[in-house]
Amino acid sequence: MKTLIFINGTMGSGKTTVCRELKKRLPPSVFLDGDWCWDMYPFTVTEETKRMVIDNICYLLNSFLKCQAYRNIIFCWVMHEQTIIDSIRRQLDLTDVDFRLFTLMISDQALKARLLRDVDAGVRTQDVIARSLARLPFYDKITSEKIDVSRITAGEAAEEIAQRLIHTSPFPAQSQIQRI
Repeated sequence: MKTLIFINGTMGSGKTTVCRELKKRLPPSVFLDGDWCWDMYPFTVTEETKRMVIDNICYLLNSFLKCQAYRNIIFCWVMHEQTIIDSIRRQLDLTDVDFRLFTLMISDQALKARLLRDVDAGVRTQDVIARSLARLPFYDKITSEKIDVSRITAGEAAEEIAQRLIHTSPFPAQSQIQRI
């Protein structure tokens, strides 16, 4: 039995960093960040590019699901609407797959502080703050397991997710957590 783990949250909530930590705790695993599937310049959002990114994500996730080398497939992306999650899931072969969805929740203050650090470091532009804050309310509506990351590190969030997976897995013998 494989486990497909989706992690969503607004920009700056720590999805990528949490997933990198989680990957180490759940070997053998593979990690896909949805942003990698449309890393382009200039960044252009059209109906065509939105379809392309979903197709790219589904192709890669289905490939990982078929590959016997991985037991845990970890995927993160903003996914601020349930319809985005559902449209991806509908295109995946989830036979003998335990699907789990975790949402990284964060307070306005913690989000602003994280994003300002990124802006100061030149990693993000100032406009991301307003866009990210505007998306926060959407995550309350997502049917998922919520994790408040406002006051914890990425490693602590990854550990919490790993613990939830092992304690609720339908096949506990196959859920090995590696402490790092």
